[in-house]
Amino acid sequence: MDVTKIKPLADRILVKPVEEEEKTKGGIVLPDTVSKEKPQVGEVLAVGPGRTNDDGKTFPMQFKKGDKVIYAKYSGTDIKGDDDEDYLILSEKDILAILE
Repeated sequence: MDVTKIKPLADRILVKPVEEEEKTKGGIVLPDTVSKEKPQVGEVLAVGPGRTNDDGKTFPMQFKKGDKVIYAKYSGTDIKGDDDEDYLILSEKDILAILE
């Protein structure tokens, strides 16, 4: 699937999870074969227009393309891109914070 052609709807956001290198407190880098948790940090690639209320008013999104965000651990829908990379489509409410 070509992720550049994905346009999220309503309050949805397309995010590419950022894999961080895991180190022990002593500075030893852990290999990928060690059981890793799902990443919770990602880069926003595309943003929907925003949530619409019952009166038809649209509330703009708080995020923009390029933002680094922290999202809830087991949220979103996983997507595999043509480049064999993993992507997520998240709801706005699944985003916990923006990293500055």
